[in-house]
Amino acid sequence: MSVKIPIYASLSSIGAYVPSRIVSNEDLSKIVETSDEWITKRTGIKERRFAEDNEATSDLATKAARIAIERAQIDISVIDAVVVATISPDFFCMPSTACVVANNLGIINKPAFDIAAACSGFIYLLSLAKSFIESQTYKNILIIGAEKISSILDMEDRSTCVLFGDGAGAAVIRATEDKSLSVLDVQCAANGQYQELLMTPGCGSRYPASAEILRERLQFIKMKGNETFKIAVKTLTKDVVEILQRNHLSKDEIDFFVPHQANLRIISAVGEALGFSSEKVALTVQKYGNTSAASIPMAINDLYESGKIKQGSKLLLDAFGGGLTWGSAILAFGGQ
Repeated sequence: MSVKIPIYASLSSIGAYVPSRIVSNEDLSKIVETSDEWITKRTGIKERRFAEDNEATSDLATKAARIAIERAQIDISVIDAVVVATISPDFFCMPSTACVVANNLGIINKPAFDIAAACSGFIYLLSLAKSFIESQTYKNILIIGAEKISSILDMEDRSTCVLFGDGAGAAVIRATEDKSLSVLDVQCAANGQYQELLMTPGCGSRYPASAEILRERLQFIKMKGNETFKIAVKTLTKDVVEILQRNHLSKDEIDFFVPHQANLRIISAVGEALGFSSEKVALTVQKYGNTSAASIPMAINDLYESGKIKQGSKLLLDAFGGGLTWGSAILAFGGQ
């Protein structure tokens, strides 16, 4: 009787793309009543990127995907599925941004779909890809977190417009027999009880698009910052402790902690609560702001391009977003 060899999912490459337009805190101070000092003190953000009017989320996603595919050293034809996490899709209902990206890349007759898990989107993508790979449904999956959040920002609301930026991060998840280079564990969760803390209320079936909805500016992101901050710190810390304990790992066995890049105060509070030194914590929020589903893959890409992570480096990912959603993952980087 032949022995069935276990198959694992491996993050075999990473890639990212950010628009060229840099928007500084000083730039925003000319639009809303704010200042570099106010933004920096409360968020740690110094600048962010905004896409041009003719750039859509799929354009950012496609560019990040091409980099990830090239680094994975595979032909596009072997990609079995394309999944995009975004809260700023090209189109309201259809087609999905993933369908547009797949077409841009020349991927046809393969599954392509979006998920909406806000800032936790990339963790949710990892969970999906891990399941697809380990069930041997697919061998190579392209996952992308991409956002043009500037398109859903109320530039009259200083409490939100200073926080977010545009960008995309992509990864190729491949089947492997090497457990030491695999996505070890992923956990995702949500609690809709707190949905009103962070949402875009208008233009869905609850409040369909109308002149009144647009006048009230309900098509834009709305956030209750203080309440969200408190829940985020508590939830993220608890989630990381749980996934480490479940996998019988200590923080000292983690090479880099890659939290969602929403706010420097949240990152610092969680990092300190978990006992990670600053050298082990990925930090990009100061130059990109909160890029929602693109945040974590963009941060991993920064580590990769700076030469800090190598094949086998163990990463702990942690995210929290609207919904409310959250999730964490432990993986060994499988790229070269």
